[in-house]
Amino acid sequence: MSELFADLVGQRPARALLLAALEARRISPAYLFAGPEGVGRRLAALRFLEGVMAGPQGAPSLRRRVAEGNHPDLLWVEPSYLHRGELVPLSRAEEEGVNRRSPPQLRLEQIRQVSRFLARRPVEAPGCVVVLEQVEAMAEAAANALLKTLEEPGEGLLLLITAAPEQLLSTIRSRCQLIPFRRLAPEEVARVLERLSGSAATEAALPADSPELLELAAGSPGALLHHRRQWQALPPELSGRLQDLPASADPLVALALARDLSEALDGEQQLWLLGWWQLWLWRRQANPATLLRLERLRRQLRAYVQPRLAWEVALLELGTGLGSSRQ
Repeated sequence: MSELFADLVGQRPARALLLAALEARRISPAYLFAGPEGVGRRLAALRFLEGVMAGPQGAPSLRRRVAEGNHPDLLWVEPSYLHRGELVPLSRAEEEGVNRRSPPQLRLEQIRQVSRFLARRPVEAPGCVVVLEQVEAMAEAAANALLKTLEEPGEGLLLLITAAPEQLLSTIRSRCQLIPFRRLAPEEVARVLERLSGSAATEAALPADSPELLELAAGSPGALLHHRRQWQALPPELSGRLQDLPASADPLVALALARDLSEALDGEQQLWLLGWWQLWLWRRQANPATLLRLERLRRQLRAYVQPRLAWEVALLELGTGLGSSRQ
């Protein structure tokens, strides 16, 4: 049965717990897959569902259907954006042109859908199964509704995936069996990247990652690929201009940079670049005042302050401070 998780790198405690449940056929009503983004939580959930639905040996056709979300007894729910009166899942937000400056949420309507799905009769599997991704992104009303569902799970199975279990209600955590995931060691990250195929493998063959990208990834192969994509999508001159914010603190240079940042990048890209710049500056200056000012800029960008204005004020202030620190 261990072959079921053969493609899951590392995560021995998680594998041991899930295999024990499958071998004994003692499946809890709810599980909490808790750990960093991009370290195998989603893959482990897929393989566990395969074992629950098809038994210890699994089934190739079932693996494909579960991975594609094409199974009548599986509901996969992810945070969503409210866009033009409709809920758009996180995975479709970019292609549908959703403004992603504010974070997505798991909403009350989605949790109500979960309850209705679990109450129905299964078509093929022993019971209906629901997976909730980024469950820490629940609004308060959604969290309370989920708690009621956990109190009366029926014959269904709930898998909650989270990178921040401490943000969940303690009553939700207490009703789930914890499956812990950890960051991967460098050699394990390398193994994951070597196994990837297609476009991801092409990314893995790029020149060595910068220290900032590696530090942002923090032992997560998925996060490293995400940060690579963000870096490659940036106009290269913008990151260079941030690095070279001049010692003279010329206000015209700062204003031009603010204009170009706000026009060339969407909200998500601006927030990502801001995080990279914070780390780049910290590695070179370790100036807490600078980081605090950038955190204020982050809050302003998330709060829908006009981006160009927010960047202008921040860069004008930081230009003076960065220039002084170089002298």
